[in-house]
Amino acid sequence: MADGYHPPLEEYLEAIYSLSEEGVSTIQARIAERLGHTPQTVSETVHKLIEEGYLTINKQKMIDFTPIGRKLSESIVRRHRLAERFIVEIVGLSWSQAHLEAGRWEHVISPEVEKRFVELLGSPTTCPHGNPIPGTNYQTTEQHALSGVAENIEVVVKRITEQVEVSHEMLIYLEANGIMPGSRVKISAKTQDNTLMLAVLEPHRKDPVLVENRLADQIFCVVI
Repeated sequence: MADGYHPPLEEYLEAIYSLSEEGVSTIQARIAERLGHTPQTVSETVHKLIEEGYLTINKQKMIDFTPIGRKLSESIVRRHRLAERFIVEIVGLSWSQAHLEAGRWEHVISPEVEKRFVELLGSPTTCPHGNPIPGTNYQTTEQHALSGVAENIEVVVKRITEQVEVSHEMLIYLEANGIMPGSRVKISAKTQDNTLMLAVLEPHRKDPVLVENRLADQIFCVVI
C-alpha cells in the first residue's frame, strides 16, 4: 500500500482513525455504520488489513492500529483535512462540500503537493470543521459537547466531528443556519425530547435553529 491508489483500504483506515478520535468503540459494527457497508464486507476488509499488518484485533473484538497502520492512517487523515482546507480557502467551494470533495482528493495527493498545500494555507492546524490535522502543532483546548451546555450560556463552536461530516445533508443544514466553527450561539430552550433551540448570535440569525440532541452531541464548543 505504500505506492499507488488504494481508496477502499485507505477508506477503512480513515474511518477507524476517526472513530478512535471520537472515543467510539472500534468494532466492526461501528465501522459498518460509519461507512455504510455490509457487515460481511467490513469483516473481509478488516481481516485483509490485519493480514497485511495494518490492524490488530483483541479478544473483545476491538480493532487497533499496528505502528505502520497508525502512521498510514494519520497520513491519510492529514491529506484529507488539508484538502478540505484547500477546497474551501483556495478553490472557494462551500464548507458543506469540502468533506465529499476531499474524499476524492486524499488518495492521490503526493508528498510534494501536500507540502505545497501547507505553504499556501499557512500551516493550518485544523480542517474547516475544526478537527485537528495530524502532524501539526494543534493545541488541545477544553471543549464541551453542545448537548451538555446549560441554557442561556454563550459558547463558541469549535469542532464538528467526522460523524457529522459523513452526512452531507447535515452539513448543509448547519452551514445554512450559521452553525460552524467560530459561530457564537446559546441555547434558548430545550424541548422534552432534548432538542435544542439555538439562538445563533454570530453570524446573526433572526429565527431560532433547532438541533437534535444526537447532533448536538457531535458539536463541540467552548464557553465564553
